Amino acid sequence: MNLIEAHDLYKSFGSLKAVNGVSLAIAEGEIYGMLGPDGAGKTTTLRLLCGALQPSDRKTTIHIAGIDLLKHTEQARAEIGYLPQRFSLYEELTVLENLRFFAEVRGLSPQEWKPRSMDILDFVGLIDFIDRRAGNLSGGMKQKLGLAAALVHNPKVLLLDEPTTGVDPVTRQDFWQLIIRLVASRNNSDVPPTVLICTPYMDEAARCNRLAFMRSGQLIIEGSPSELRAQFAGKILELVGEPLTLIRHLILPIKGIQNVQMFGDRLHVRVNANQQEQITIRIKEKLTVSDINNFTLRPIPPHLEDVFMELVEAD
Repeated sequence: MNLIEAHDLYKSFGSLKAVNGVSLAIAEGEIYGMLGPDGAGKTTTLRLLCGALQPSDRKTTIHIAGIDLLKHTEQARAEIGYLPQRFSLYEELTVLENLRFFAEVRGLSPQEWKPRSMDILDFVGLIDFIDRRAGNLSGGMKQKLGLAAALVHNPKVLLLDEPTTGVDPVTRQDFWQLIIRLVASRNNSDVPPTVLICTPYMDEAARCNRLAFMRSGQLIIEGSPSELRAQFAGKILELVGEPLTLIRHLILPIKGIQNVQMFGDRLHVRVNANQQEQITIRIKEKLTVSDINNFTLRPIPPHLEDVFMELVEAD
């Protein structure tokens, strides 16, 4: 069963087509990642899916857990937990008071919201901070509180807009463990929840079941991380040598090389796949003539970062 089913999503702001014909079908229990450069339309897409924005085209259809969002908005919203990019809870309220507010807005009674809130706070690791004001929480703890608020009404669909931006790597790891546990635990339901997450981090994208890449308001490509990497097979050469900056400067003009990116202590050279052997020879000749002999050059499977860079530069 698809818990998110959307067809022909359109949203314009004046002459700007922020979302231009996007369609999505995301199954129960799926962690679906959305990638793309700033301004690609990812946040606008999430806002359309949660009913915060109205589509610009009458042929748009959106179903959340089988409910028509455009016809039965409040009923569909009851199945959605939404965590925006920026911390949007009440900083003067305590952790527990924030959850109480959002639970009661959702119509939960005291008999329902308090045990539910305590379970969620234990789940996200905030059970020892229920009396701390939200404004006094660290950045990572605020994001966990935001996740708790999104989960308090036991939604079937979770929409997360770059939830780990600006937090440290350990907190990012903790946050993802929570997401994976949430899907695995089925969220106290017979149906495992669906998670749609926008992320700028490729290590997070690799954890998703499927990925979609957006550019200029359109969905350009979709598939599992391994499927996306496979589509760009044969296009990446790894070059290790010194000095990297000089090597990059020397080889970048070679015909057939599309780009050269620094990856730590090595270079990723993106080439035309059908010219890989010829370009390898040209690179070796160029470096040898330039008195750079201590280097290694080999084809490697593309990383998600390589896929992302190619799709961004193709705009």
